[in-house]
Amino acid sequence: MRANISALDPRKENLRIQKWVVFTALLLFAIKITAYFLTLSVAILTDALESIVNVIAGIIGWYSLYVSAKPRDVDHPYGHGKAEFISAAVEGTLIAIAGLIIIYEAVDHFIHPQPLKKLDYGMYLVASTALINFFVGYNSIRKGKKNNSLALVASGKHLQSDTYSTIGIVIGLALIYFTGYTWIDSAVAIIFAFVIIYTGYKITRSSVAGIMDEADIDLLNSMVTYLNENRRVNWIDLHNLRVIKYGGVLHVDCHLTVPWYLNVNEAHEEIDELIGLIKTRFGESIEFFVHTDGCLEFSCSLCNKFDCPVRRRPFEKRVQWTLQNVLSNKKHQLS
Repeated sequence: MRANISALDPRKENLRIQKWVVFTALLLFAIKITAYFLTLSVAILTDALESIVNVIAGIIGWYSLYVSAKPRDVDHPYGHGKAEFISAAVEGTLIAIAGLIIIYEAVDHFIHPQPLKKLDYGMYLVASTALINFFVGYNSIRKGKKNNSLALVASGKHLQSDTYSTIGIVIGLALIYFTGYTWIDSAVAIIFAFVIIYTGYKITRSSVAGIMDEADIDLLNSMVTYLNENRRVNWIDLHNLRVIKYGGVLHVDCHLTVPWYLNVNEAHEEIDELIGLIKTRFGESIEFFVHTDGCLEFSCSLCNKFDCPVRRRPFEKRVQWTLQNVLSNKKHQLS
């Protein structure tokens, strides 16, 4: 029974996947450093240097997932999910630094070239790391998106960026093998260093957005559209909607306008319906704070509850919920 419960817990699943990310990073570093000593290729060396970053970033990500999985306490009433954003920020920074180191090493190798050897063995070893990286990275991103884990997504993107750079390095090694032009080694390393730096920037940018509680416009649009398509007749309007990510948990708060004459239990039933609808579409890892407002006289014009016993104005038209009127902190009304 314990195993089944753990399998259903996204936080425990995230930790398990991150362990594999760390193990993979250690294995691939060993393979790449072996390939470097066989070939003396600076492109392979820079790939190995990035793998060191993978190991460090993987351990940081693992620890952040461990911290974020802790239950809320008195000092952290919203939980520990923000640790994932900090982890992703560190990982993105390390990726960018690795790119800069790669550029330095490539330029130095271009100025002071060294003869290359056993390129065929090096290509086979490095190509095998690309396949492993891509598979583990793909799985990490897929599970991270499913469980709303920025740390897992960051780790997966890091591994996949390593995959793409490794493919480029293999192509460069193949060109050197068939043409004998050793300067290609440095050129390939520099090109993919810039790709790595850009990846680091994107991961850091996403983490900073999470730390600053930046609105996720795509998520909000998706949520508003879904609610608009499935709204109940007693949901006269929805406003002051806010969504904040804390690691794998979404905190949603909003104001829901319902008929003023509903009693407390009836109003609470409407909230339960709203919460159930959102969880059906966006998963169970959501915490809600829904405030109910009673409708006012101007609400009659946009309320299509035609059997309302206290209607004061005729119905004119239904207001479609949009990002603009749902985010606004005021009841909807016709101008």
